[in-house]
Amino acid sequence: MANADSTGSAADIPSFRYRVSGMDCAKDAAQIERAAQSAGVAPDEVKVSAATHIMTLKAPEASLLEIEKAVETTGYGFDRIESDEDLQQSAAHQDPGYRRALWIVVILNVGYGVLEMIGGFIAGSQAVKADALDFIGDGAITFLGLLAIGWSLLWRARSALIQGIFLALLGLGVFGTTIMRAFEPTTPDATLMGLLGLIALVINVISVLPLLQYRKGDANMRAVWLFSRNDAIGNAAVVVAAGLVVWLGSAWPDLIVAFGIAGLFLHSSWAIIRDARADLKAVA
Repeated sequence: MANADSTGSAADIPSFRYRVSGMDCAKDAAQIERAAQSAGVAPDEVKVSAATHIMTLKAPEASLLEIEKAVETTGYGFDRIESDEDLQQSAAHQDPGYRRALWIVVILNVGYGVLEMIGGFIAGSQAVKADALDFIGDGAITFLGLLAIGWSLLWRARSALIQGIFLALLGLGVFGTTIMRAFEPTTPDATLMGLLGLIALVINVISVLPLLQYRKGDANMRAVWLFSRNDAIGNAAVVVAAGLVVWLGSAWPDLIVAFGIAGLFLHSSWAIIRDARADLKAVA
C-alpha cells in the first residue's frame, strides 16, 4: 500500500483514503464499513462510496494496520491513496484482466436481468421483475465502474449521481406497478417463476468467479459467500414465492416478495445517490 494522505480533523485525527477493488454494489460498501467498525472505527468515521469505490476513514495512524486487517477479511482489495493522482492509478484497475472480469460481470448481470424481466412479463410475476431489476442495477453499477477507470473523482461522482437517479426511477416504476397489481391480483405462472429464480441463483454464483482472483488472502472463499449472499436471498425468495403461489393459489406471495426486493433495490439506489452527492461536495 502507498503512503497515506492525511489531513487533521477537529480532533486531530488524520483521514485516509483507499481504492477498493472487487466490489460492485452498495451492499458491498456496507459490508466493508461494518468490518472497519469491528476494528474500533466509529460509524461516522468510515465511509465507503458505492459511487466511486473509495473508502475514507478517520483513525490514528497507529491503528491502521489493525483496521486494514479487519477490512481485508471481507476479501476485497484495498490500495491506500497518497494523492489525487493516485485516484487514477491502481494496479488492479489498470490490469487488463480486471477489466475483462468486470465485463463478464456486466454481461452476466445485465444480460440475465433483461431475460428475467422478459420472463417476468410472460409469467405475470412482479417478484421476477423486481429480481430482474436488481440484476440490471448491479450490472449497471459495475459498468459505471468499468467506464470510470481512470476518470477523476468529480466525473465518477457525477456519473454515479445520474445513474443512481435513473435506477431509482426504475425501482419506483416496479414498486408502483406492484401496488397497482395489488388491487387486481392475478396469479402468476409459478413454474416459470421458480425456474427463473433457480437460474438467477446460478448466475449469481457464476458472476462472483471472475472477480475472485482480485480479492486478497484466505478470505476468498468467505468473499464468495458474502458477495452473493444478499442477492441469493432475493433469488431464493422468488423460488419460495413460486411454491407458495402453487400451495395457496394466490398472487399475494409474489406481490409481497416483489415489494421486498423493490424496497431493497430502492435502498441501494438511494445509497448511490447519497454517496455521489457526498463525493461531489468533497471535491467541490
